[in-house]
Amino acid sequence: MTNPLLLFTDLPPFSKIKPEHMQPAVEQVVADCRAAVESVLENNTSLSWASVCVPLAESEDRLNRVTFHIEHLHAVVNSKALREAYEACMPVLSDYSTWRGQHKKLYDAYKAIKERKDFASLSIAQQKTITNELLDFELNGISLSQKKQNRFGEIRKRLMELSSHFTNNVLDATMGWSKFIIEESDLVGMPEYALAAAKAKAKAKGFEGFLLTLDEPSYQPVIMYCDNRALRAELYKSYNTRASDRGPNAGKWDNTNIMNEFLQLSYETAHLLGFNNYSVLSLKTKMASSTNEVLVFLNELVEQVKPQGEKDFQKLAQFTKDNFGVEVLEPWDVTYYSKKLENSQNNISEKERHPYFPEKKVISALFNVFKRVFRMNVKHCGGIDVWDDSVSFYNVFDARGLLRGSFYLDLYARENKHSGAWMHECIARRVKQSGEVQIPVAHLICNFNKPIGDKQALFDHDDVVTLFHEFGHVIHHILTLVDEPSVSGLHGVPVDAMEFPSQLLENWCWEKNVLVLISDHVETHKSLPNDMLDKVLAAKNFQSSFTLLYQLENALFDFTLHRYFDPKKGARVLETFANIQRRVAVMESPEWVRFPHTFSHIFAGSYHAGYYSYLWAEVLACDAFSLFQDEGVFDSKTGTAFLEHILERGGSEEQMELFERFRGRKLSKDAFLRRHGISS
Repeated sequence: MTNPLLLFTDLPPFSKIKPEHMQPAVEQVVADCRAAVESVLENNTSLSWASVCVPLAESEDRLNRVTFHIEHLHAVVNSKALREAYEACMPVLSDYSTWRGQHKKLYDAYKAIKERKDFASLSIAQQKTITNELLDFELNGISLSQKKQNRFGEIRKRLMELSSHFTNNVLDATMGWSKFIIEESDLVGMPEYALAAAKAKAKAKGFEGFLLTLDEPSYQPVIMYCDNRALRAELYKSYNTRASDRGPNAGKWDNTNIMNEFLQLSYETAHLLGFNNYSVLSLKTKMASSTNEVLVFLNELVEQVKPQGEKDFQKLAQFTKDNFGVEVLEPWDVTYYSKKLENSQNNISEKERHPYFPEKKVISALFNVFKRVFRMNVKHCGGIDVWDDSVSFYNVFDARGLLRGSFYLDLYARENKHSGAWMHECIARRVKQSGEVQIPVAHLICNFNKPIGDKQALFDHDDVVTLFHEFGHVIHHILTLVDEPSVSGLHGVPVDAMEFPSQLLENWCWEKNVLVLISDHVETHKSLPNDMLDKVLAAKNFQSSFTLLYQLENALFDFTLHRYFDPKKGARVLETFANIQRRVAVMESPEWVRFPHTFSHIFAGSYHAGYYSYLWAEVLACDAFSLFQDEGVFDSKTGTAFLEHILERGGSEEQMELFERFRGRKLSKDAFLRRHGISS
C-alpha cells in the first residue's frame, strides 16, 4: 500500500495520513536525500549551481514536505500514537541534518561554486543561497575535529528530544486540569459567549453545568471578567504553575530538568563552535549585529516605558481602591480590574462590543483589506482533504488572475491541539527541474471559541488582531516570487525579521475606516456606530505600557539566560526570571509562578536567544505603517511597494536593506513609541 506521505500530490491527503506512515516516510526521504548528495558529488568534475544545487533542491523539498506535514499534524491533532511516531522521527531527522551539515565534500562543492568566475552571474537569490549554505556548514561544525563533530551531533539530537518533551509537557499539563462549575452564580460577570462555550464543553463530557479548562478561550474570560475572586485565583495559580514543581499537578509534567539541560547543551554547542555563549551564536543568523546591540535596544526601551508603566499601575491601584475597596492588588486581579477601568474610561463593555465581530464578517473584511492594499483576491476552495471538518481552504490570486499561493484556515480550539496561534509552512515555492513553479501553501492556525449550535463564532477585538497577525505570516510565505526554496518566503529570513509583516498587518485593526469594514452586529447587521468606534480606538493605548513591559521582561529573561549562562552555576532559570522581573515589571509575580516552564518560544521553538525579535520587528512594522498612514492606509501604491520590496523578496537579500529600500530612509523608533503612547 502506498504511503500517503510519499505521494507528493499538489496537496497532502491529511485524512489518510496515520501515525504508522510517519517513520517509514521520514526514513525513505532521508535515505533519498543522502543518496542525492552522494550522487551529485560522484564524478562531478564541473561543480556548478546546475549540477549541485538544482538536484539537491528536489530531494530536500520532498524531505521538507514530509517533515512539515508530520510537525503540523503533531500540533493540531495530537494523540499518544501520533506523538510516539513523531518522536521516533526526530532522531532520524537529527542524524541526517548533522550528517549533511558536516559533509566535507559537499561543503567543498559549495565553496567551489562561490569561487567560480561566473558566481556573479548567478541571481541574487542563488548567491544568497550559497552564502547561507556556507554559513550553515560553519555553524554545523564543519571545521571541528571528528570527535567534536560527533559530540555536536549528539547534542543536536538531544536538543530536539528536549524540545519535543517540553512541548508535550505543556500540552499535557494544559489538558490535565479542568473544573466543573454547577452554579452559574459562581460565574457572574462572564460574557455570554464564554458561558455558552463552558456549557457546551460540559455537555460534551456528559455533565450539566459549566466546564472550565486552561485553554486560552476558557482561561482568559475567567481572568478578565469573572467576579468570583477565589475562582480567578484558582485558575491563575493552575495556569501559571503548569508543567512545573508547583500547583495542583506539581511534578507530574515538570519541565525543570528539561530547561536546565537545554541551556547547558546550548552553551556547550556555542563553545564547540568557538563562541563565548549561545546568544553570540544565535545572532550569526539574525539582523542584530551583536549582543550589546540587543541589550542596549531592550534596556533603552525599559527606561522609556517603565515610568509610564508605573503611572498606569498606580492609576489602576487607586481606581480599584476607590471603587471596589481593594487595598492590595493580587496578580489575578490586575486583568480583571484593568478591564473595569478601561470600560469606565471608555464607557463601553465587552458585552456591547463582542457581538460586532462575527466570524464571517471578520474573515470577509480581512480579505477585503488585503485586496485593497495589495491588489490580491482570496477565494474559498471546497473539496480539499483536511484534518478536521472545521478547517477551510483558500486560494490567493493576484490582479492578473495568477494563483500566487494557498492556505488552510483552522480557527477553533479543541482537545489535542496545541494552544496559541501560528502559521506553519505546508509547501514552499520553488521552480522544479521541469521548469514548473511549485505554488506555496501555508497553514493558519488559531484557538478561538468555536460556534455554538447553529450560531457563527463571535470574536473579541483581540482575536481580530491575532487573525490579522497570523495572516501577515501567511502572505509573507505565499507571496514570494523567489524561486530558490532555501530563500523563498520565510526561508532564509532572520528570526528578528519574521514578525515584521505580521505585526505590520495588526495596524489595520486600529484604523477607524477598517473597523467599519470588520464590524457587523450579529443581530442588527450594523457596523460599530461612531461613538463606539471612538471608544474602541481610544482603548488602543490603554495600559500599553503593561504589554510592552511584559514583552521586554520576556525578551530580557531569554537573552540573559543565554548571554550569561555559567556552566559552573547551572541554569538559574527561576533566579534569572526573578531578577529580570524586579528590574522590569511594575508588579512582581508570586514566588510560585512558573512562567518559564511553559515558555515554548525559547525551549521548544526557534526564538531561544531571539525572543527580542517581536519588539525588534514591531519597530520595523510601526515605521513601515507610518508610510501607509502618510499615503492612506488603503493606498495600493504603498502596498505594491511593500509587496515588491519585502514580501516578494523573501530571504533572498539582507532584510535591513529591503526595509530601507521600501521606507526610503534609515529605520526610526519614533512611530513605535507614538503607537504605544510613550514619550521619546
